[in-house]
Amino acid sequence: MAGHSQFKNIMHRKGRQDAVRSKMFSKFAREITVAAKMGMPDPDMNPRLRLAIQAAKAQSMPKDNIQRAINKAAGGDTENYEEVRYEGYGPGGVAVIVEALTDNRNRSASNVRAAFTKAGGALGETGSVSFMWDRAGEIYYPASAGDADKVMEAAIEAGAEDVQSDEEGHTIYCAFADIGEVSKALETALGEAETVKTIWKPQNTIPVDEERAQSLMKLIAVLEDDDDVQNVYANFEVDEETMAKLSAA
Repeated sequence: MAGHSQFKNIMHRKGRQDAVRSKMFSKFAREITVAAKMGMPDPDMNPRLRLAIQAAKAQSMPKDNIQRAINKAAGGDTENYEEVRYEGYGPGGVAVIVEALTDNRNRSASNVRAAFTKAGGALGETGSVSFMWDRAGEIYYPASAGDADKVMEAAIEAGAEDVQSDEEGHTIYCAFADIGEVSKALETALGEAETVKTIWKPQNTIPVDEERAQSLMKLIAVLEDDDDVQNVYANFEVDEETMAKLSAA
C-alpha cells in the first residue's frame, strides 16, 4: 500500500466526524471559489471547477454550499488566494508535497515549516522533491462498480495507465492531460466515479515501519488540519500487517 490515503481514512474514523466534515467542506468551498474565479463559473466550460464540484459532491457536500462557493467568486469582496506548493522531507526521509491556497504566504509558510520541524523533518525549496513525482489523474470507484477484471478492461479501453484494486474499491490512474477524456469514458462504462482529481503520484515509494508510520500520520494530520492546506502527498509504503496495527490502535 503506497501513499497516505489509507492513513487519512484511519484518521477520519478516529477524529470527530462533524469537525472533520466541516473543515473538509471549507477546503472544498475554497477550491470551488478559486476555480470559478480563475475561469468560467460554468462547470461545463471550466474543467478545474468541474473536478472541484465532483470531489465535493463525492463527500456529500450540500448543493447549496457548492452554489454559494461559486457565487462568491462573482463578488468583489472575495479574498485573493494564491496557489502555493511546499516540498520537504518527513520522518524516515519520506518526501512530502503540500499544496495550499492562501491569502497570506508568510502565515502558511510558517505553519508548514513548523509542522515539518516538529515532526523531525525539514522543509526544502520548491522542486526539491517534486522531480520524484508525476502529475497524474486519479479516478476512484467503489467495489460495487464491478470486479477487478471488469474495471481493468474499462480502464484500458478508456486510455488509463494503471489500475489498483482491493476489497474496498478501484483506483485508476491516467496522464494528467487525459483526465477529462478518461473520466468521461469510464463514466459511460462504469457509471459516475466516486472521485476524480489530479494528484502527485510518486515514482518510487519508501517502506516504513509502524513507528515511522505513526510519526508520518501525525505530520499529515497537522498539515491537513491547517485551513490553508488543500492536499498533502507522501511517498511512503506500509505492509498489510502494519496497516492492521494502525487501524486497531
